[in-house]
Amino acid sequence: MRNRRRWKRVLVGAFAGAAVLADAGAAAAQAAASTEQLAISTPPAGSSAWVEDHSFGRDLPDPATTTPAAAAAFFASLAPTELDRLVKDYPLVVGNFDGAPLGLRYQANKIALAAERDHARARANDHKLDADTRALAVSRANDVEHLLAPDRQVLAFDPRGRGLVTEVWGDLSDAERISVLVPGSDADLGHFDQAADPLRSPAGMARALYAEERRQAPGTRVAVIAWTGYVTPSGLGPDAATSRLADVGAPRLQRLLSGLKETTRPDAPPSLLCHSYGSVVCGNAAPKIPRAAASPSDTSGITDLMVFGSPGMGVQSTSELGTGVHVWATRNSSDWIGNVPFLEVGGLGHGADPTSAGFGAEQVSSAHAAGHNGYFAEGTESLHNFASISLGDYTDVIRPASS
Repeated sequence: MRNRRRWKRVLVGAFAGAAVLADAGAAAAQAAASTEQLAISTPPAGSSAWVEDHSFGRDLPDPATTTPAAAAAFFASLAPTELDRLVKDYPLVVGNFDGAPLGLRYQANKIALAAERDHARARANDHKLDADTRALAVSRANDVEHLLAPDRQVLAFDPRGRGLVTEVWGDLSDAERISVLVPGSDADLGHFDQAADPLRSPAGMARALYAEERRQAPGTRVAVIAWTGYVTPSGLGPDAATSRLADVGAPRLQRLLSGLKETTRPDAPPSLLCHSYGSVVCGNAAPKIPRAAASPSDTSGITDLMVFGSPGMGVQSTSELGTGVHVWATRNSSDWIGNVPFLEVGGLGHGADPTSAGFGAEQVSSAHAAGHNGYFAEGTESLHNFASISLGDYTDVIRPASS
């Protein structure tokens, strides 16, 4: 037992220390000392009142147990006046209900976002609160206000904790190719869309991918989803070295994919792009992804899964991920993640390096990318490859020079 505790201390220090040494700025040092995060696994606020509301003359489906397929059937059975009432009375429930019509979710989330903005503004103006609390409220109000711009399509929003946000670029309901970006540490409402260094944020990555897909295939209808639908590690402390948050996030990702199967074209199964700790989530979800994502017209049953800047996927090889995913992997030479220990001992670590020869992933080039967050920069071979794979144009994929 003493040796096991010692190994845990060594590994936590190794994960955090390697990152700090490789990227020795103040942000990395602060991240290494971050606190444990509270995972969100329960339905959003308003769900209890929703379940107890019998004024529609029927039971409303329980958000905690209803499948996306059953949710889709329920919403399809409602009259427009009933839908309008549910959106107004329960915006957080409707806006987060996988399987609900996309347009209805966008509408509900605008209402939920406006309510959160107004709540944050009220706190910012409450002088009974201390200055730091009011400043944080101002920041949250500004973050939410940006998401209320007319052109933004917010598929999910949950204000609990650091805030969960999922946004769509393109016409998701009619897209022929769909890409889902699964981000890593520090992805939350406050870091979802950054004006400075935008490629550090899920929204910035998604915009870059959407633009590249349209450049490569201007005649193809595409959509990109930035999915910040799970509580991510904050910094590089113990949460980043364990799968605890990924274990909770994986079923939420599977549920998203099941919802997309009900609300998008049947011939447009999504591809997954998994960055950093997001690849741990994808690895956890992989065995059930085919069942969640496959459509009746998808005869291959294979989902493209791209991992980049990965600390591992929680396995030693792709054979442990099931036969329903085709794994592609890359890491640029200046990405500090290459310095973390690729192993798993006593619940710490995430297994083998996905870019190693024996892992089984198909290797792609990330030439011209720099650092841990540079994979979507214009002109990089990683961005080119992500778009080509998402579009299904495998002949255009650039391999590493050494392969």
